Amino acid sequence: MNQNDIAFMRRAIELAQNGADDDQGGPFGCVIVRDGQIVGEGCNQVTSANDPTAHAEIVAIRAACKNLNSFQLTDCTVYTSCEPCPMCLGAIYWARPSAIYFAGTREDAAAAGFDDAILQPARQYDDARLFGIGLEQLAVCLRADVPCEGRGNK
Repeated sequence: MNQNDIAFMRRAIELAQNGADDDQGGPFGCVIVRDGQIVGEGCNQVTSANDPTAHAEIVAIRAACKNLNSFQLTDCTVYTSCEPCPMCLGAIYWARPSAIYFAGTREDAAAAGFDDAILQPARQYDDARLFGIGLEQLAVCLRADVPCEGRGNK
């Protein structure tokens, strides 16, 4: 990760903190970047919106797709404060960003009371490259250019 990546990750973490402080939802934030510019961002809004799908990644994906007038986030990078849950990972997969970086792990989330272990068998990172970025023993980068059987870029 370079300094820009770290700045975008810090923004995702800031969104998580602000959202939690403002009682919008759980402590999660996400930023989507294209060509060095934030095109979508969001924090978890599950409780404030009474919407179980309003996770930070989903909120940010919706904003980015609207801003880019596209349902695909080709050439975008996702920075999220925590490892995406299976729902968010599915949305990220279908949006087709170039990469995703996350800070906290699913184990960190479980320790804070956000446990999705019942869904763990569905989580396979066949196309993952692991990177430590030093912000809390971070991150996994899912890259569109890494071959994965059954993953076609449309």
